[in-house]
Amino acid sequence: MQKILLTIIVGILLPTISFSQDEKDKKVLTGDEAKAVLNQVFQDSTLFLRNAAHRACDCIDSVDLAEKNKQKKIEGFSGCIDREVESYQLATKLLNSMKSSGNKEINLYVDKNSSDYKHYYYDIERWVKDSCQSLNKAMGSNNEAKEKSFSKNPEAMNAYNAGVPLLDKENYSAAIPFFEKAVSIDPEFVFAWDNLGVCYRHTEKYDKAEAAYKASLKIDPTNRTSLQNLPLVYQAQKRDDDAIAAYNNFLSYYPDDPEVFYGVGLLYFNKDDMENALKNLCKAYNIYVEQKSAYRSDAEKVINMIYSNMKKAGKEDVFNRILKENHIKSN
Repeated sequence: MQKILLTIIVGILLPTISFSQDEKDKKVLTGDEAKAVLNQVFQDSTLFLRNAAHRACDCIDSVDLAEKNKQKKIEGFSGCIDREVESYQLATKLLNSMKSSGNKEINLYVDKNSSDYKHYYYDIERWVKDSCQSLNKAMGSNNEAKEKSFSKNPEAMNAYNAGVPLLDKENYSAAIPFFEKAVSIDPEFVFAWDNLGVCYRHTEKYDKAEAAYKASLKIDPTNRTSLQNLPLVYQAQKRDDDAIAAYNNFLSYYPDDPEVFYGVGLLYFNKDDMENALKNLCKAYNIYVEQKSAYRSDAEKVINMIYSNMKKAGKEDVFNRILKENHIKSN
């Protein structure tokens, strides 16, 4: 155990501390002095977490984003986090053991269903979700290619391919003419309509975004991208009833998709209807957990905001009851 600890500690200390090779300059630290050094070096308790999250993000870069099965892609991302949990857990517990004067026993939990393991997994997951651009980009992409997702017309594909790099760089205005050209050449080019809708929405051309998504859904009523994004257009236009109806339509095709419950939950949250917001966010949270989706942390954040609002309103007991009904433990 000490050899493992030395490897971890020395690996971190070497960049910041130089050691003299002259024997007369050698200093042996007492226990208290060693603790003082550790406290000084590790003032930032998130050091191990940041390193684990950065390694997980590097791993996510290697996941095959062309994978058509969304759940398999999510499992790839989850695996990148899983592989960092044990080392992060070990480093954290070893450090805490050295800095404390109490019990030195260290227990590592490798059971993925244990609350201890989940604690460290969720620590890394939150950091990755907030900071890893690769993950957020990959989670937001739609690679569920179907018969009419792409065009068989070379000219339409050339226009589409010219627009995609601009979309990836979030240069939406510049990308619009290329996707417009693609759908003018091939009006049944689903992914071009999807991307056109995204560009219109981000440039606040909401009427055109709505038309683009509806054009896509006319060709493929089950197209997840347009089903998921059309309610966002309505939300931006303050058309909440239309947004809820669009989410219900989405739900009719994908009854287990957490994005429906997350989106409806946000709508109710914005309406200051905390109870209905919480009920939907709890459903989203549980499905995210089941799917091992990093979007779990987004639902968690909103649930925490709902708790603050309900506590101020004297409804903390209602909050706890709804969590209990959804089999979620409150911290």
